[in-house]
Amino acid sequence: MSNTLNNQTVEWNQVNWRKLERRVFKLQKRIFQASNRGDLKAVRRLQKTLMRSWSARMLAVRRVTQDNQGKKTAGVDGVKSLSPV
Repeated sequence: MSNTLNNQTVEWNQVNWRKLERRVFKLQKRIFQASNRGDLKAVRRLQKTLMRSWSARMLAVRRVTQDNQGKKTAGVDGVKSLSPV
């Protein structure tokens, strides 16, 4: 059984963002270390893990919708900014 949050709803304002950032950073660090070792197989595997990571997805959505200039760009629904509620 995997350690993913399948079929669980998490409130946006109750997410522990520091924990997610730490988790993603650790994975990025492992990718860097494998790259320095020259272990291409491990790099590819870890990159795939990072791409499928729920934590990385949440941080990416947060960056686009709240942190970056992308928050001022309207989406397909025409709404320019999202409230955390």
